[in-house]
Amino acid sequence: MTIQTALKELSKMLCNRLSASDPDRNAHAQSEAHFPPCPPDAVAFPQDTAEVSRILKICNEHGCPVVPWGTGTSLEGHALATRGGVSLDMGRMDRLLAVHAEDMDAVVQPGLTREALNQELRATGLFFPVDPGANASLGGMAATRASGTTAVRYGTLRDNIMALEVVLADGRVIRTGSRARKSSAGYDLTALFVGSEGTLGVITELTVRLQGQPEAISAAICAFDDIDAAVNTVIATIQMGIPMARIEFVDAATACAFNLYAKTEMPEKPHLLVEFHGSPAGVAEQAERFGEIVADMGGSGFEWARKTEDRTALWDMRHKAYYACLALRKGATALVTDVCVPISRLAQTVEETRADIDASPITGPILGHVGDGNFHAILLVDPGDAAQLAEARALSNRMVERALEMGGTMTGEHGVGLGKLDYMEREHGQGWMVMGEIKRALDPKNVLNPGKVVRSN
Repeated sequence: MTIQTALKELSKMLCNRLSASDPDRNAHAQSEAHFPPCPPDAVAFPQDTAEVSRILKICNEHGCPVVPWGTGTSLEGHALATRGGVSLDMGRMDRLLAVHAEDMDAVVQPGLTREALNQELRATGLFFPVDPGANASLGGMAATRASGTTAVRYGTLRDNIMALEVVLADGRVIRTGSRARKSSAGYDLTALFVGSEGTLGVITELTVRLQGQPEAISAAICAFDDIDAAVNTVIATIQMGIPMARIEFVDAATACAFNLYAKTEMPEKPHLLVEFHGSPAGVAEQAERFGEIVADMGGSGFEWARKTEDRTALWDMRHKAYYACLALRKGATALVTDVCVPISRLAQTVEETRADIDASPITGPILGHVGDGNFHAILLVDPGDAAQLAEARALSNRMVERALEMGGTMTGEHGVGLGKLDYMEREHGQGWMVMGEIKRALDPKNVLNPGKVVRSN
């Protein structure tokens, strides 16, 4: 029983939807960040749950690794086939199966992207609120427990998934959760699979919560003289209970990157980007209260983006921050890392991280979804430069240690993948051992995304 014997069986089953061509293998070998390419032995393109079940049953029998693939936008090497095997591309399972407008939920296949879902929902007056920036697939977002710019108001994927259909390593198909708004029936298996990064099962259907499209939306941007003032503005806003839809931080280095990449004219200072959702009166009141806090903290250059096209341009710039930062150094790649801390420790953590990066030879803009204590560092390195990568990893290590000392976590949204595996025991202790036991119980042959989240042979 080998990978090659599994591929022979899969080829008979899938015909031309199992590809071992170099273009397809190379397209599924890449990561958004610094990880080296890891081409799978083949790429499978299933069309329905039954096919996923048959694929996993065959691969499990032959000990062939299976790595689920959404859109490939993850940042910690989650979808890299480090041990070969099959990359399971879910892109053809991309349908919106049902919308229950009266219950504000929808049933989707995992390959549907968040932007495509919201396009299809436009006529219903509803939308799916989780926005990680990238146009990721819903299955990939669930597998990594994604969040993003709107999590401060609408929560993360954990809060917006009601039920799942999952195929286990041996091909069994199970359903978790229901369309009911709450349940006390047994273990919460939905929560178990959300964030499991494809190591426990392959998600083939999701039931997601929807929100009503806000009656009024207003966005703004403002600058501050230093990081402390910007981040303390965030803390004060949250503590006063102002219901922000988004509140994003970018430091001076990121503002510089925006100016070069998007041809903006932002002062090269720390900035906050904010958005309010609600009724016209509610949005106006929230904006006024926020403006008072900004003034008290010494903020300046307060500019409103009330028109749809202006808001779109503002958030498009924020969503492309990674590529803007990469452009600061021609030909660079990046070690992209994130941590999350309690709001009260946010200013100290960001400032210490900024000072640590400034004292190193690495260029590293900082930005983040600071409304929930989550921020990122984009540590730029030259491809193939081992010394620079080692320095970037040392900076990332210290970010993690700092966050854990502050009572936080090593990752607020990027997940574990390959990049954060070494920190799991430090954060979870014996809990990490329990995760390994769950993995062995559900996937005893270790065929599902091996080498991610937990240690495995």
